[in-house]
Amino acid sequence: MPAKLTTTVSKIALVPNQTNAAIIEEFRAYMKARGSSEQHQNNNLKVAIAYANFLGPDRMFFDVQQKSQITAFLDTKVNPPEQDPDKKRITTYNHYLRRIKLFYRWLYNQRGKEDI
Repeated sequence: MPAKLTTTVSKIALVPNQTNAAIIEEFRAYMKARGSSEQHQNNNLKVAIAYANFLGPDRMFFDVQQKSQITAFLDTKVNPPEQDPDKKRITTYNHYLRRIKLFYRWLYNQRGKEDI
C-alpha cells in the first residue's frame, strides 16, 4: 500500500539536515498553493526526502553543483541489468530524474517568488 501524504510529510522532520528539511517544507507549501494533487505532492516529496537523506547531514541542496552528485543518487535506485532483464530500471531512473528536475527548477527559479 502506498504511503499517504500525511505519512510522507511527517518524514520531512527526519531529514538529517534541517536546512534541507525547511526547503522541502517550502516546496510542499508551494505545490499545495498551486493546487497540485495529493498524489503529485506525495511523489515529489518522497523523492526530495530520499535525496536529502542521500546527501546526509553535511550537504545542502545548494551544495550540489555537479551532475555526478545527482546521478550517484539515481544509480542507487535502480537494479543492475542482471536483476532486471526487462529494463524496468529505465522507468525508475526516469521517474526519480523527473522529480529531482522539478524540485531543482522550483528551488532555483520559483523559491521565494510570489505569484502576481
